[in-house]
Amino acid sequence: MTSTHAFWLAGRQATGEGTFDVTSPWDGRLVGRVAVPGDAQVEEAVAAAHAVRDEFAATPAHVRAAALDHVSKRLVERTEEIARLISAENGKPLKWARGEVGRAVSVFRFAAEEARRFNGGEAQRLDTDAGGQGRLALTRRFPKGVVLGIAPFNFPLNLCAHKIAPAIAAGAPIILKPAPATPLSGLVIGELLAETDLPAGSWSVLPVANDKMPALVRDERLPVISFTGSDKVGYAIMDSVPRKHLTLELGGNGAAVVLADWASDEDLDRAATRIATFSNYQGGQSCISVQRVLADASVYDRLLPRIVAAVQAQATGDPSDDTTDVGPLVSEDAAKRVESWVDEAVAAGAELLTGGKRDGASYAPTVLAGVPADVTISCEEVFGPVLTVQKVDGEAAAFAAVNASKYGLQAGVFTHDLQAAFRAHRALEVGGVVIGDVPSYRADQMPYGGVKQSGVGREGVRFAMEDYTYERVMVLTGLDL
Repeated sequence: MTSTHAFWLAGRQATGEGTFDVTSPWDGRLVGRVAVPGDAQVEEAVAAAHAVRDEFAATPAHVRAAALDHVSKRLVERTEEIARLISAENGKPLKWARGEVGRAVSVFRFAAEEARRFNGGEAQRLDTDAGGQGRLALTRRFPKGVVLGIAPFNFPLNLCAHKIAPAIAAGAPIILKPAPATPLSGLVIGELLAETDLPAGSWSVLPVANDKMPALVRDERLPVISFTGSDKVGYAIMDSVPRKHLTLELGGNGAAVVLADWASDEDLDRAATRIATFSNYQGGQSCISVQRVLADASVYDRLLPRIVAAVQAQATGDPSDDTTDVGPLVSEDAAKRVESWVDEAVAAGAELLTGGKRDGASYAPTVLAGVPADVTISCEEVFGPVLTVQKVDGEAAAFAAVNASKYGLQAGVFTHDLQAAFRAHRALEVGGVVIGDVPSYRADQMPYGGVKQSGVGREGVRFAMEDYTYERVMVLTGLDL
């Protein structure tokens, strides 16, 4: 018998009237059964978070930091167990799942550090004008209120960490909704938070169904929403609550540009290896996975066969096998969608260089060349292990091709030229430019987010804390400055 995983309601374990099953996308086996909170329990969580918001905001920094440090340390202790859980519910190869746990360890540690130094205050003399003589302004940051964090399936532990850790660090209560396909990793964070001394009501982890979310999104007691997921859902949330503060981390179709100066055999081997790895890691289910390669005409013919060979070298199969590089997608429906987009591109004239085959929820790592600009896979986020390669004539054409997208999350530029790096930073319409590597690099402490239809706001612990808070100034009068 499989035991039922309780959810976390205002800091305590609870079960509801119903359950749902979490199954492995690799072999369909039952991974866990999860209790579903009822409407009254969701209301209790929201009411508790709203009621405790002033108390939590006033909680000493060392209390919040100690709780975050505790979670970080406990994640280290349970790394292998949690990595296997991620792999089982998500289909992520174990090697990548271990890396995800390591990143979550860092996120909670960074949040503990920021909790200790955030909101130190800034003093500003106002006697720069005669009317401000004897006056001093002191600025501090205060939470905007309860945060509703909505996490996706592709990083079921770390993206939950990116919602909940900054909120706790900033003193903002949070209600976390993990993805229905992968709730177990988020519930583990609840287990670890329950071991701390945080005030009751300051956090909940509620695996509610997606159709229950509109009511939560509209609830005026939840003034801040942090959402990671598709642009369609993200902008539907924005349209429904235009007066709320939103952080939206949405889709992308990450481009890797290989400029003419990246031309040695060593350069091209490195670029091909990095491109192949990060077009297929997480089964391509990452907003910053490499989807497009834009190679200068002078290196294209030497780079393309290297990319194909490196993609063919990716080991596919059972995600619980330590040697597997590419596991299944999150569901068979997801793999069928990828299959249909590739088939559409090939029918329109694209050249299939490797891959292009589906087996259940698994899709073979795929490389396409000569893809027409108007097919779906050129315009949308594939969110699968598929890579397109395009020849471009020079830097300006490459940068224009990057920008010819409705998305703008991150881009990678392979160049040794420092001036080209600065030109890329200025010209590319994205939230992040990675020089000498693929667009898939993310450090969890750096600002992370996009422009255009890739979203609004920034994550990265300190930057999320700024999103969850606002500045309040106090003016002191009659001082001898």
